[in-house]
Amino acid sequence: MKRYEDLEQDDGTVVRYRRHDNGDGLVAVGAQVAPSAYVAATAWVDPGATVEPQARVGGYVWVQAGAVVRTGARLGTHVVVGRGALVGAHARLGGWVTLGERSRVQARAVVAPEETVPAGEELRASAARRAA
Repeated sequence: MKRYEDLEQDDGTVVRYRRHDNGDGLVAVGAQVAPSAYVAATAWVDPGATVEPQARVGGYVWVQAGAVVRTGARLGTHVVVGRGALVGAHARLGGWVTLGERSRVQARAVVAPEETVPAGEELRASAARRAA
């Protein structure tokens, strides 16, 4: 399997993504992903994003530029973590969840499948559990 992919952005710049050793997901040059984090082979982590130790990024997930996935967080399949969004430590996001730009999910929150956290909003752990 090829260990990197080059992707041309809308503005014509080319971003190189390398395969992460734990899961084979695509991690952009300029992203920070801990060696113990799992990034599924069909997931993408954009430049400037951070995925901390023991986090799990599921299949078909897109972690956009500037987003942070804290230690031990779990992202289901088909999740979008918007630009500058934060997923708190040990939070759980179900499949098809969308986090808007600069949104925040508190530590240990559980977000039900197919939920959307709008841009700039914060989802507290107690509110998230009721929704799940």
